[in-house]
Amino acid sequence: MQRLNVALIGQGFMGRTHSNAWSQVGKFFDVPVRPVMHTLFGQEAENPRAFADNWGWRNASTDWQAVVTSPEIDLVDIATPNFMHMRPALEAIAAGKPCSCEKPLAGALDDARAMAQAARSAGVKTFVWFNYRRCPAVALAHRLVKEGRLGAIRHVRAVYLQDWADESVPLAWRFEKEWAGSGAHGDLNAHLVDMTRFVTGDEITEVAGAIAETFIKRRKRMTGVVAGGITEGLQSTDEQGDVTVDDTVLFLARFAGGAVASYEAARQATGNQNGNRFELNGTKGSLRFNFERMNELEFYDATLPRAVQGWTNLMCTHGADHPYVAHWWPDAHLIGYEHGFVNEAYDICRVLAGQEPVVPIPDFEDAYQTQRVLEAALISAQQGRPVKIDEVK
Repeated sequence: MQRLNVALIGQGFMGRTHSNAWSQVGKFFDVPVRPVMHTLFGQEAENPRAFADNWGWRNASTDWQAVVTSPEIDLVDIATPNFMHMRPALEAIAAGKPCSCEKPLAGALDDARAMAQAARSAGVKTFVWFNYRRCPAVALAHRLVKEGRLGAIRHVRAVYLQDWADESVPLAWRFEKEWAGSGAHGDLNAHLVDMTRFVTGDEITEVAGAIAETFIKRRKRMTGVVAGGITEGLQSTDEQGDVTVDDTVLFLARFAGGAVASYEAARQATGNQNGNRFELNGTKGSLRFNFERMNELEFYDATLPRAVQGWTNLMCTHGADHPYVAHWWPDAHLIGYEHGFVNEAYDICRVLAGQEPVVPIPDFEDAYQTQRVLEAALISAQQGRPVKIDEVK
């Protein structure tokens, strides 16, 4: 079996999810290429050798350029904070190596555009870790829409609500525009835009009515290493600094097919730990998904006689019927957050072996389209006007 030497650029929260995915995918899936956890890059202060030993990476390095350009590496996997995505991605593409990257594609639209253009020019395969596409319930929703079970989609509603960013959290990189690009918007609305584009199979053409708000203007500065997590390894000091990103962004949108939509992302929505939800209403039926109940999909079939119409709760764990599930556990033996990343690692292996993925994987070009929508919403919030996506190049 052909081997795929993977290099992981970055540690922390996403480094753990990617490490777990690469370590598990060959154990549960019949992969067409065998991933090898070859080399980890981390900052010296993060102690990459200890991380590598714990997660099973054969080598550790503090020189990302040497890792990316090494002839031994077949796939560069980027799991760093947003501002660090572009440089290793461009180096990998220039070296002709396939590249996968965390979302959003970049901290700034210009960086995302450069990454997409470079991949397009070089003809290099790229992937973006919008992991929620790999939930069996979301993949099933995509299939049901594609089969026409909802008819023409009229309404899309999507919210992603968290409550971790209260006043006690110090000024981590996620609160500074220089490092993150945006706040809840790029972190959470990015997932919503990608998921709804994926499930509907349609494109957003205009955003309007956007509101962006930062509730906590200043936070305590911190000491310690910023390793990619939310508050990981950080200790606050008495000195304060300015928060330069949003705490919440809401906006309205139109799809090319005629549907209207609303989006809301917030990191201070008390009582919501990871409320990633969407609802689609069509002429023949509707769908509802809530990641906090990620194994389930609610479906309303309006083609049934009125007397028996009602919301049906589908347990999306039937191995023979639902995407990816046959590789995991028996029916209703639930899967969790980490399984979406393993499922994506499987699809990456399939694509690199010349096979079709179970469901489409966003490449850099696809993720750039999502980032154009995010940018349009920020422009709408700043200028108080509707923004056509065609305005955002």
